This record gives sequence, C-alpha cells and structure tokens, in this order.
Amino acid sequence: MVKTEPGKLIWKTNGETVVIESWGENALRVRAVMQGEITETGYALLPQEPLPCRTETGDGFAKITNGKLTARIELASSGWRKDHGRITFFDELGKPLLGDVDESDGPSHHPRVFRPLGADARLTCSFKAYPGEKLYGMGQYQLGRLNLKGCVLELAQKNTQASVPFVVSSRGYGFFWHNPAIGQAIFGENRTVWTAESCRQCDYWVVAGDTPAEIQQAFAKATGLPPMMPEYGLGFWQSKARYWTQEQVLEVARGYKERGLPLDVLIIDFFHWPRMGDFRFDPEFFPDPKGMADELRALGIEPMVSVWTPIDYRSENFEEMMDQNLLVHVEQGMEITLRFFDGETLYLDTTNPDARRYVWDKLRKNYVENGIRAFWLDEAEPGYMKYDYANYRLHLGSSLQVGNLYPQAYARMICEGRQADGEEEIVSLVRCAWAGSQRYGALVWSGDIASTWESFRRQLCAGLSIGMAGIPWWTTDIGGFFGGDVRDPAFHQLLLRWFQWGAFCPVMRLHGARLPQTDHTNARGELILDEGAPNEIWSFGSEMERLLARFIRIRELMRPYVRSLMQAAHETGEPLLRPMLYDFPEDDAVWDLWDQYLFGPDLLVAPVLEPDAASRTLYLPKGRWTHLFSGMTFEGGCRVVVPTPPEEIPVFLRDGRHAEWIEAIRSL
Repeated sequence: MVKTEPGKLIWKTNGETVVIESWGENALRVRAVMQGEITETGYALLPQEPLPCRTETGDGFAKITNGKLTARIELASSGWRKDHGRITFFDELGKPLLGDVDESDGPSHHPRVFRPLGADARLTCSFKAYPGEKLYGMGQYQLGRLNLKGCVLELAQKNTQASVPFVVSSRGYGFFWHNPAIGQAIFGENRTVWTAESCRQCDYWVVAGDTPAEIQQAFAKATGLPPMMPEYGLGFWQSKARYWTQEQVLEVARGYKERGLPLDVLIIDFFHWPRMGDFRFDPEFFPDPKGMADELRALGIEPMVSVWTPIDYRSENFEEMMDQNLLVHVEQGMEITLRFFDGETLYLDTTNPDARRYVWDKLRKNYVENGIRAFWLDEAEPGYMKYDYANYRLHLGSSLQVGNLYPQAYARMICEGRQADGEEEIVSLVRCAWAGSQRYGALVWSGDIASTWESFRRQLCAGLSIGMAGIPWWTTDIGGFFGGDVRDPAFHQLLLRWFQWGAFCPVMRLHGARLPQTDHTNARGELILDEGAPNEIWSFGSEMERLLARFIRIRELMRPYVRSLMQAAHETGEPLLRPMLYDFPEDDAVWDLWDQYLFGPDLLVAPVLEPDAASRTLYLPKGRWTHLFSGMTFEGGCRVVVPTPPEEIPVFLRDGRHAEWIEAIRSL
C-alpha cells in the first residue's frame, strides 16, 4: 500500500512500514519498522517543516523528490513472495547515488533485516558498494587515514574515539545513521552495511549536494549549528595533569603575564575535589576559589575546571543520586562502572534530565557562583571499566540501544544550564561527541593519546574527519597525553612540531601528564592523585621557550582570522580544520591527501610529521600561494619541497591573502 502526505511517502508491505519524507533542503529521512508504528525521536536531527516535494506512484513503485534528491522505492517480486521495499537515491540528473542491495548482491538479501531482541530488534541495513567511491567523516577514529572505504568501524564511544555516524561520499551524497545504538559500519568493496545491536526502528538521513562543503554544511544545519565561540576561546590555552593547588594555578598565570605572553584559558584538571562526584573545590588545596577566579580574570585569563561523570561511593552526593535514580544502573554483578585511583564509582546518567538538572545545580552553586563559567567535561563516553554495553541501563534505555548519545547529553547539561543563566557564548571541552553535540557548544578533544610521532600523525586525520562529520570545534593534547618526559630532547622535538601545528588548529591547547610525576598527600595522610611534571612553555629549556612563545604570538596575530572562522562555523557549520577536497573538489589530486589541510579558506598547512625532518613535500592546488615565513610565491597545480627549520611550519597563504602577516611574523 502506498500513501502520500505533504512532503512524505508512506509504503506498507510484508509487515514493514517505510516512511520517506523531506528533512531539510535536498534531503530525505527514511524510517522503517516491522509490525509497528513509526516513532518520533529527537536524538540529533532537528524538527523540519515539510518542503514541497514531487511524488509519483506506479505499478510496484513510488518516488519522492526533494530538490536535488529523489528516492524511488519498489518491490523486488510480487504475490506471496513480496519482498521489503528497496530504495534507490538519485541526483537531479537521474544518476544513482546510493541504493539498497538487491538480488545481484546476494541471494535473498533483504536491505533491512530486523532480528527480534525482546521488544527490540538487532537491525542490519545493507547498501550497494560502488567502484572508486571515497567516503569521509564518521567522527574521530585513530586510523591515520581520511578515506574510509574498506574500513570496518565500531559505532561506540571510547577514550580517543568519538563515533559520529555521518559520511560524505565522492558520489555526491551524505548519509547519516540516525541511531545512537552500539553497532558497526562496514564500508566494504562489495557492500556497505550499518548495524545497530538494539533498536526500535530503522532511521537514516540522506542529502544530495554538488560539493563536499554543501553536503557537510547541510548535515550541520540538520543537526544544529554551534554557538559563537567566546573570545577567550580564540587564543592559547594552558593545561597539565594536574595543578593541585590554588597557588600553583596563580603562579602559572603570573608566569605567562611576567613574560608578556598572551594566555586566554588556564585549566584546572581533575581531583581538585575532595571525592569524585562532590562537584566542588577541595578547601584544603583551593581555599578561596572565587578570589582565584577573580585574579585570573583580572589578568585576562579565563579559568576552566574539569568535571567528571563517575560518582564515588564515598561522595557526599552519592546516596542522594542513587536514591533518585540519577546514576547508570548495572543489570548484573557489582554496582560498579569504573574503578579509578582509590575509588569505586557509578556513572552519572546524562540521558536523564533530572540528573542533568541535579548536577548543574551543584555546578552553579560550587563553581559558577565562585567565578567559574567554563567546564572541561571528562569521561564523556563514558569510559566503562568493562565495555559490556548490554549490562548498563540508562534513563532512555539500555546502553546497547542509546549509549552513543551519552556525550551529547553531557554537553547538553552544561549548555542548557548556562543558557538558563542567560549565557549565549558557551564552550565546553569534551572528550567525546555524537551527532548534534556541536549545537551544545562541544569542543571535542582527541582524548588520552600517546606522546609519539605515530599518535601525532593520527590526530591530523582525526581532526579532519570529525570536522567532516559536523563537529567544527576540535583540539588535541599538544605533545600527547601519555609518555612525554620533560627532560628528553627527543620529546622536545615532537612537542615543538605538535605545538606549531596547534597554532593552526581550531583551539590551541597545551596539555599532558608529563614525566617525572610527583605524589602528594592530603591532611588526612591519604595519597591523592599524582601531579605531572611542569608543562608550561618555559619547562623545557630556554631555546624551547623561545620557539614556543613565537607560535603563541603567531596565534595571537591570527586572532581576527580565527574569529572569522568561528563566525563562519556558527553561521554555516563549516569546519575550521578541513581536508583539501573541501575547497578544491574539482582537483582529483587532493582527494587522497591526508597529511596537509586547509585552516579555513585562506591557509594551507602541512605539519612536520617526522622527526629530524629538514624539508617537507606538499601539494599546492591551482592558484597563487605565498609561503608564510619566507614570502616566496608559488604557482599551484604541482608538488613543492620547502625547508622546515625549527622556527617554521609549512604554511601557505592563498591568492595573496593576509600578506601583512609575513612582515609581522619576521619581527616576532
């Protein structure tokens, strides 16, 4: 049976109901359910008004067209053997963009397979694969590659992994798996397969576009644009694991100001609290948090504090949160979701609106009223002690069914709390994300990565991929988190090249658990979490301080440009950090480039990704390109080799833009 409504096509056959409807310009949303009714979910896609669509029905088929995208659904056979409706998507010229598998892809292979799982189902959706297709996006994975064709990706959130299930295809479409269930995406040579381990219905979104930029921005608009980055987010951020006293925090701030170095944000990391889950400063080590915040802000520095989702059994808030069902429930075994340091904990249930309100009330009282308005949201996946997703239950359902929504709901907690207080410019540093996180001011960082060259290289691809998946605010621990020894010259070289790259990232942030580390105790004689070695730019010797300070000043020089990029991201969703194909899709040579990128439309950046590198080879697209440090001009459409002395990173200005920077940098 076929039924049409404004902007919508409804198809029923063989127990399945399929609804295809307009969902933004040039986009269609597809939902399907077996023996049931379609349900409304607001996981990530924002509500849309139906757009004028053309519909057509015929013998065994139906079509719906929204702008540049057409979906045709048809039966594979007739009579009692009627199969599931198979869907093919076409562009405005009638070229197939994406289609369900059919008999040619395997015997009796249905495109949507619902296998009963209690009241829910395990869902598998299979699509045709196309020779030569390239796929980009999917959030942040530690793969070290951009083109995801041939990859198998886990749809699950983990430390260093942020699964955002949206891909941009070289064929001219974008595909969003609108399902927060744990699952898998297989981009095979013979077919593309999406799996949800537990869900109620099939739900995905397809958009057509002439360029990757058009496709990516359509997805950003469909899932929500970010707010405008606050002014304090544009410059240099200082952090380490961890500043353990109020006086230490203020000494670092004074150190930067005494050197005449701009510092926008200073972060106070975890275990500044008595017990995890107390959501307040420990008065033994931070006796006057408001006075501290006032002094930092008087110096022009925004304080940010770390907030964690594990709630220690010994926390002053644990019993109340347990009694109000505000914590993740363990179905079987001990009620423990994480053991950390000397505590056993249960996670905050961020999908529960009551839990979000409860914690925000604590944050408002203990932090905001003491001058803290920016938060670092750690453990946002969350980082379960054991990833047995079926054993954890959230307010919205089993973690197996809705677990990937956790980091989005975490960022939502802060955003809605700040908005209720009248704040509009909101940024939260978050260790993970899902689709829609960007609309809650999520600045994603790439997690607890290693201080190695290999890890450094992987972060470049991670940042480019998450931008293509609709998350424009992204950063990384400059120098890596684990393993960097402040006494090691080899680490200094890695840190320098990473720091240079950080100056040309959406947010420039120095962080890490540096070696050697120091133990501390509290007044009760309890061992508290250790402190990493100093991680300020003067911690690595005078020559390193000179080199690093130069790039802080370069970042400050670019502040108006960075502000304009943040404004564009706010208005369109376009990423600051983007692969070359974003701006030069007509150039076949750029589609496989992963080790260079564009920082906004005007700057081409090629980080130095190998130790002891005296030069760097890179590709310049057609046009006129000016080397930022030498002022030399190159005609594009070819590969060039440029020197890479310690004072420089290969950066090229497009078509003579920002030429005034060249002379300004020479004086730094």
